Amino acid sequence: MSLFVLADLHLCKGAPEKTMSIFNGWEDYQERIERNWLELINENDTVVLPGDISWGMSLAEAALDFHFINELPGQKIIIKGNHDYWWTTMKKMEEFLAAEKLDTIKILHNNHYAYEKYGICGTRGWVNMPGESQDEKVLKREVQRLETSIRSAIAEDLEPIVFLHYPPIFATNFNYDILEVLYRYKIKDCYYGHIHGRSAHELCVKNTYDDVNFHLIAGDYLQFIPEKVL
Repeated sequence: MSLFVLADLHLCKGAPEKTMSIFNGWEDYQERIERNWLELINENDTVVLPGDISWGMSLAEAALDFHFINELPGQKIIIKGNHDYWWTTMKKMEEFLAAEKLDTIKILHNNHYAYEKYGICGTRGWVNMPGESQDEKVLKREVQRLETSIRSAIAEDLEPIVFLHYPPIFATNFNYDILEVLYRYKIKDCYYGHIHGRSAHELCVKNTYDDVNFHLIAGDYLQFIPEKVL
Protein backbone atom coordinates (compact mmCIF):
# COMPACT_ATOMS: atom_id res chain seq x y z
CA MET A 1 0.00 0.00 0.00
CA SER A 2 1.57 3.28 -1.15
CA LEU A 3 0.67 6.96 -1.40
CA PHE A 4 1.24 8.76 -4.71
CA VAL A 5 0.60 12.27 -6.06
CA LEU A 6 0.10 13.79 -9.52
CA ALA A 7 -1.27 17.27 -10.24
CA ASP A 8 -2.58 18.88 -13.42
CA LEU A 9 -4.15 15.99 -15.31
CA HIS A 10 -6.09 18.48 -17.47
CA LEU A 11 -8.33 15.68 -18.76
CA CYS A 12 -10.68 16.54 -21.60
CA LYS A 13 -12.65 13.38 -22.43
CA GLY A 14 -15.84 15.44 -22.54
CA ALA A 15 -14.24 18.52 -24.11
CA PRO A 16 -11.65 17.25 -26.63
CA GLU A 17 -11.22 20.70 -28.15
CA LYS A 18 -9.45 21.74 -24.93
CA THR A 19 -6.67 19.17 -25.19
CA MET A 20 -3.25 20.18 -23.87
CA SER A 21 -1.54 18.07 -26.53
CA ILE A 22 -0.84 21.21 -28.57
CA PHE A 23 1.80 22.26 -26.00
CA ASN A 24 5.39 21.02 -25.84
CA GLY A 25 5.75 18.16 -23.41
CA TRP A 26 2.03 17.38 -23.43
CA GLU A 27 1.88 15.11 -26.48
CA ASP A 28 -0.53 12.17 -25.90
CA TYR A 29 -0.61 13.11 -22.21
CA GLN A 30 -3.94 11.40 -21.43
CA GLU A 31 -2.67 8.12 -22.84
CA ARG A 32 0.60 8.57 -20.93
CA ILE A 33 -1.28 9.21 -17.68
CA GLU A 34 -3.22 5.98 -18.11
CA ARG A 35 -0.18 3.91 -19.13
CA ASN A 36 2.04 5.16 -16.29
CA TRP A 37 -0.75 4.85 -13.75
CA LEU A 38 -1.44 1.24 -14.67
CA GLU A 39 2.26 0.42 -14.41
CA LEU A 40 2.68 1.92 -10.93
CA ILE A 41 -0.61 1.96 -9.04
CA ASN A 42 -2.53 -0.98 -7.62
CA GLU A 43 -5.93 -1.22 -5.96
CA ASN A 44 -4.50 -0.79 -2.44
CA ASP A 45 -2.75 2.48 -3.25
CA THR A 46 -3.97 6.07 -2.80
CA VAL A 47 -3.31 8.90 -5.26
CA VAL A 48 -3.70 12.60 -4.42
CA LEU A 49 -4.68 14.79 -7.39
CA PRO A 50 -4.02 18.45 -6.43
CA GLY A 51 -6.06 20.37 -8.94
CA ASP A 52 -6.66 21.07 -12.63
CA ILE A 53 -8.22 17.66 -13.03
CA SER A 54 -10.79 18.20 -15.78
CA TRP A 55 -11.48 20.88 -18.39
CA GLY A 56 -15.21 20.25 -18.03
CA MET A 57 -17.13 23.43 -17.31
CA SER A 58 -19.74 21.57 -15.24
CA LEU A 59 -19.96 18.27 -13.38
CA ALA A 60 -21.95 16.85 -16.28
CA GLU A 61 -19.27 17.88 -18.78
CA ALA A 62 -16.55 16.51 -16.50
CA ALA A 63 -18.33 13.15 -16.00
CA LEU A 64 -16.27 11.27 -18.61
CA ASP A 65 -13.07 12.45 -16.95
CA PHE A 66 -14.31 11.36 -13.54
CA HIS A 67 -15.24 7.93 -14.85
CA PHE A 68 -11.78 7.64 -16.42
CA ILE A 69 -10.20 8.42 -13.05
CA ASN A 70 -12.59 6.19 -11.14
CA GLU A 71 -11.75 3.17 -13.29
CA LEU A 72 -8.02 3.50 -12.69
CA PRO A 73 -6.62 1.45 -9.78
CA GLY A 74 -6.50 2.85 -6.27
CA GLN A 75 -8.31 5.41 -4.17
CA LYS A 76 -8.16 9.04 -5.33
CA ILE A 77 -8.29 12.24 -3.31
CA ILE A 78 -8.97 15.39 -5.33
CA ILE A 79 -8.28 19.08 -4.64
CA LYS A 80 -9.55 22.10 -6.55
CA GLY A 81 -7.32 23.78 -9.14
CA ASN A 82 -7.71 27.14 -10.85
CA HIS A 83 -9.10 25.49 -14.02
CA ASP A 84 -11.56 23.17 -12.27
CA TYR A 85 -14.62 25.19 -13.28
CA TRP A 86 -16.87 22.21 -12.55
CA TRP A 87 -16.13 22.59 -8.83
CA THR A 88 -19.23 23.46 -6.83
CA THR A 89 -20.46 22.89 -3.27
CA MET A 90 -19.31 19.86 -1.31
CA LYS A 91 -22.92 18.63 -1.14
CA LYS A 92 -23.43 18.81 -4.90
CA MET A 93 -20.11 17.15 -5.64
CA GLU A 94 -20.75 14.30 -3.21
CA GLU A 95 -24.25 13.82 -4.68
CA PHE A 96 -22.69 13.71 -8.16
CA LEU A 97 -20.10 11.12 -7.12
CA ALA A 98 -22.80 8.97 -5.54
CA ALA A 99 -25.21 9.26 -8.49
CA GLU A 100 -22.45 8.36 -10.97
CA LYS A 101 -21.20 5.52 -8.71
CA LEU A 102 -17.73 7.06 -8.60
CA ASP A 103 -16.75 5.18 -5.48
CA THR A 104 -12.96 5.56 -5.60
CA ILE A 105 -12.93 9.39 -5.54
CA LYS A 106 -12.96 11.57 -2.41
CA ILE A 107 -12.89 15.36 -2.09
CA LEU A 108 -10.36 17.22 0.06
CA HIS A 109 -12.05 20.45 1.15
CA ASN A 110 -11.90 21.75 4.74
CA ASN A 111 -11.02 18.25 5.91
CA HIS A 112 -8.27 15.62 5.84
CA TYR A 113 -7.91 11.93 5.10
CA ALA A 114 -5.93 9.54 7.26
CA TYR A 115 -3.14 7.52 5.71
CA GLU A 116 -1.31 5.35 8.24
CA LYS A 117 0.12 7.85 10.79
CA TYR A 118 -0.25 10.79 8.41
CA GLY A 119 -3.02 13.24 7.57
CA ILE A 120 -3.51 14.13 3.92
CA CYS A 121 -4.26 17.87 4.07
CA GLY A 122 -4.57 20.70 1.62
CA THR A 123 -6.47 23.23 -0.44
CA ARG A 124 -6.12 25.10 -3.72
CA GLY A 125 -4.01 27.93 -2.33
CA TRP A 126 -3.73 31.27 -4.11
CA VAL A 127 -1.38 33.31 -6.26
CA ASN A 128 1.28 35.84 -5.46
CA MET A 129 3.13 36.02 -8.77
CA PRO A 130 3.98 38.73 -11.32
CA GLY A 131 1.08 39.67 -13.56
CA GLU A 132 -1.55 38.03 -11.33
CA SER A 133 -3.55 40.14 -8.90
CA GLN A 134 -3.81 38.94 -5.35
CA ASP A 135 -7.36 38.85 -4.08
CA GLU A 136 -7.22 39.32 -0.30
CA LYS A 137 -10.65 37.81 0.30
CA VAL A 138 -9.88 34.65 -1.66
CA LEU A 139 -6.42 34.37 -0.10
CA LYS A 140 -7.78 34.64 3.43
CA ARG A 141 -10.36 31.95 2.64
CA GLU A 142 -7.69 29.62 1.28
CA VAL A 143 -5.48 30.21 4.31
CA GLN A 144 -8.41 29.37 6.57
CA ARG A 145 -9.17 26.20 4.60
CA LEU A 146 -5.57 25.07 4.81
CA GLU A 147 -5.45 25.66 8.55
CA THR A 148 -8.79 23.89 9.06
CA SER A 149 -7.50 20.89 7.13
CA ILE A 150 -4.23 20.73 9.08
CA ARG A 151 -5.92 21.17 12.45
CA SER A 152 -8.42 18.40 11.69
CA ALA A 153 -5.50 16.00 11.11
CA ILE A 154 -3.64 17.10 14.23
CA ALA A 155 -6.81 16.60 16.28
CA GLU A 156 -6.59 12.91 15.37
CA ASP A 157 -2.87 12.73 16.25
CA LEU A 158 -1.86 12.50 12.60
CA GLU A 159 1.21 14.14 11.05
CA PRO A 160 0.00 16.51 8.31
CA ILE A 161 1.33 16.32 4.76
CA VAL A 162 0.19 19.34 2.72
CA PHE A 163 -0.93 19.26 -0.91
CA LEU A 164 -1.66 22.52 -2.74
CA HIS A 165 -2.42 23.48 -6.30
CA TYR A 166 -0.66 26.84 -6.32
CA PRO A 167 3.02 27.09 -5.27
CA PRO A 168 3.67 28.94 -1.99
CA ILE A 169 6.97 30.12 -3.52
CA PHE A 170 7.68 30.83 -7.18
CA ALA A 171 10.90 32.50 -8.32
CA THR A 172 11.27 35.55 -6.05
CA ASN A 173 7.58 35.64 -5.10
CA PHE A 174 6.48 34.40 -1.70
CA ASN A 175 2.93 33.78 -0.53
CA TYR A 176 3.67 34.67 3.08
CA ASP A 177 0.13 33.98 4.30
CA ILE A 178 0.27 30.34 3.16
CA LEU A 179 3.89 29.96 4.26
CA GLU A 180 3.08 31.23 7.75
CA VAL A 181 0.61 28.36 8.20
CA LEU A 182 3.18 25.82 7.01
CA TYR A 183 5.78 27.20 9.41
CA ARG A 184 3.42 27.52 12.38
CA TYR A 185 2.32 23.89 12.15
CA LYS A 186 5.86 22.70 11.37
CA ILE A 187 4.83 21.06 8.09
CA LYS A 188 7.68 18.90 6.80
CA ASP A 189 6.46 18.28 3.24
CA CYS A 190 4.45 20.43 0.83
CA TYR A 191 3.50 19.24 -2.66
CA TYR A 192 2.27 21.66 -5.34
CA GLY A 193 1.50 21.82 -9.08
CA HIS A 194 0.16 24.55 -11.42
CA ILE A 195 3.51 25.53 -12.98
CA HIS A 196 4.08 24.37 -16.56
CA GLY A 197 6.92 24.54 -19.05
CA ARG A 198 10.62 23.81 -18.62
CA SER A 199 11.68 27.43 -18.13
CA ALA A 200 9.03 27.96 -15.42
CA HIS A 201 9.91 24.66 -13.74
CA GLU A 202 13.46 25.96 -13.29
CA LEU A 203 12.10 28.83 -11.18
CA CYS A 204 10.31 26.52 -8.74
CA VAL A 205 11.53 25.55 -5.28
CA LYS A 206 12.11 21.80 -5.35
CA ASN A 207 14.12 21.29 -2.19
CA THR A 208 14.16 22.17 1.51
CA TYR A 209 13.47 25.82 2.27
CA ASP A 210 13.02 27.06 5.83
CA ASP A 211 12.71 23.43 7.03
CA VAL A 212 9.88 22.61 4.60
CA ASN A 213 10.51 20.10 1.82
CA PHE A 214 8.83 21.54 -1.30
CA HIS A 215 7.93 19.16 -4.14
CA LEU A 216 6.83 20.21 -7.64
CA ILE A 217 4.38 17.60 -8.89
CA ALA A 218 2.85 19.26 -11.98
CA GLY A 219 1.92 16.66 -14.57
CA ASP A 220 4.31 17.78 -17.29
CA TYR A 221 7.20 18.17 -14.82
CA LEU A 222 6.75 14.55 -13.71
CA GLN A 223 6.20 13.49 -17.33
CA PHE A 224 2.80 12.28 -16.14
CA ILE A 225 4.34 9.63 -13.87
CA PRO A 226 2.72 9.60 -10.38
CA GLU A 227 5.31 10.37 -7.71
CA LYS A 228 5.49 8.17 -4.63
CA VAL A 229 5.05 10.10 -1.37
CA LEU A 230 5.11 7.17 1.07
